[in-house]
Amino acid sequence: MNRTIAISMPLAATAAAGFLLAQTPAPAPRNAGKSQPEGTTNIGLYQRQPRAPTGPAPKLADGTPDLSGVWLGGGSNDSDISRGLKPGEQLVMLPWAADLLKTRKSEEDPEANCLPAGIPRGSPYPWRIAQTPGIYFILFEGNIHSYRQIFMDGRQHPDDPDPTWYGHSTGHWEGQTLVIDTVGFNDKFWFDYAGHPHTEKLHTVERYTRTDMGSMAIEVTIDDPGAYARPFTTAGRARLMAGTELLEYICQENNSDLGHLSGPARGPGGR
Repeated sequence: MNRTIAISMPLAATAAAGFLLAQTPAPAPRNAGKSQPEGTTNIGLYQRQPRAPTGPAPKLADGTPDLSGVWLGGGSNDSDISRGLKPGEQLVMLPWAADLLKTRKSEEDPEANCLPAGIPRGSPYPWRIAQTPGIYFILFEGNIHSYRQIFMDGRQHPDDPDPTWYGHSTGHWEGQTLVIDTVGFNDKFWFDYAGHPHTEKLHTVERYTRTDMGSMAIEVTIDDPGAYARPFTTAGRARLMAGTELLEYICQENNSDLGHLSGPARGPGGR
């Protein structure tokens, strides 16, 4: 496994410019002037990675679409969710949420403090889907090595779920698309580095479609009547990280970047 990273691997909040896989160009790697080995490419923070495999999307033995593997990317623009909207969508905040957004500071970002990123926000690090009978898992390399569990056994959401960072998720298939319905969120995580808030009324519906061997389309519909005037949908993509595995990364160790964060909440590059 060869995972060469274009910059040192500090806090995800500072490194995240490379994560915006579908929305913005990847930053130039430090070795941009050196020759690129044949058959490799640079993906976000990661240099000289094998190119995404080509061919049709695979299926499991029972005919279910196979989404397993290590992926990089996500269903939104984690710098500013309003820049990752599906065409035709609008993000309309309630006045209190818009006022709160203006007051948020970079050093207050939960993700910068090694807390989970929530949904649909991601990180610049890879993640893995694991499909097992009755339950699917999403495992995150970044931040706190957190995970999500998606119940595929037909169960319903609990009537009064305890609020959590990733909520309570149930899933089902609609053709070739995995649909994940999640409720029961706390109100602690931010949607992006800009600081877009949400409430415990948040309800998300994610749609994962493996369009070919090396690519996945991801849409996330966000419905939070506590903070937004109407639902809206984000769109993004993920790319298969061929021939790699998740690495151990503990955000709490040597978290030296937090002391350098100051000023209003904003995405990488200060936009």
